[in-house]
Amino acid sequence: MPARIPETSVDQSELDCFLVLAEELHFGRTATRLHLSRARVSQLIQKLERRVGAPLFTRTSRRVTLTALGARLRDDLEPHYRGIEDALARAVTSARSIAGVLHVGFSTPLAGEMVMKATEKLRTHHPEITVEVCEVPLSDPYGMLRKGEFDVQLTDFPVREDDLTRGPTLLVEDRVLAVAAGHPLAGRNGVTLEDLAGMPLLTIAGDIPEYWREHRLPTRTPSGRPIGQGPSVTNFQEALTLVGGGKGALLTGAHIALYYGRPGISYVPVEGDTPLGYGLMWRSGGGTRAIELFGRMTREIARTMAATAI
Repeated sequence: MPARIPETSVDQSELDCFLVLAEELHFGRTATRLHLSRARVSQLIQKLERRVGAPLFTRTSRRVTLTALGARLRDDLEPHYRGIEDALARAVTSARSIAGVLHVGFSTPLAGEMVMKATEKLRTHHPEITVEVCEVPLSDPYGMLRKGEFDVQLTDFPVREDDLTRGPTLLVEDRVLAVAAGHPLAGRNGVTLEDLAGMPLLTIAGDIPEYWREHRLPTRTPSGRPIGQGPSVTNFQEALTLVGGGKGALLTGAHIALYYGRPGISYVPVEGDTPLGYGLMWRSGGGTRAIELFGRMTREIARTMAATAI
């Protein structure tokens, strides 16, 4: 009688969880990246370990490390798993290209306005292309693009991702500091980054690259003085609620004062700061004729918006 073959089918969520934890080596950060609870992360890892028949991680009160078996499983799985993701993303891109549908993401209200104007212009000149628009999650700025849920994304820079291609800067704007109306800095004509010393800035929870986080949510002033770290948020409405409640300040683009003017919040211009830039980005090697046409329309819209602002 032949030997029984062990059951090896695995839920994708177990593999997702394993690979992210193998990278982060921290249950809290893994939970944040996957938008799960810590308990759910532990449950998924335990299920996978029972399926394998041995521990994949060594856990102590201070650290999480891969066992030798866990490291070997990670090395064996990762190239195949990423290959499957890439293959699916290419299939999605091809299907959308055939169907004439372009999926566009935008990161901020200003980017959203540019996208909608470019969409109308593209519809006029190329009615064969249908554009679907969706907001990019604040806590995961590149995830949906990587998964193929967007074909192209109009976003705020900087972007330094090896697997993503960014186009030229189309539009720039200054930054403002959002504070509660009763804050000592409220009502001033301007502040500098040095004025942020000791002030709690709201942070963003999620899969945020460190260079992006440091640019948008600096931890030190230009002279090296520490800036406080306030509560973490996952969306902009949550951030404004906390600002209005005096729980922290927020560095953001100047257009937010126009789109989100509300009682209880004061927007103070930040002087001597590097402006925020906006532009398009897409998956490297995933450029299409539709993306090229959308880029052309977006450049024209950006020139018009810049001239109007002047």
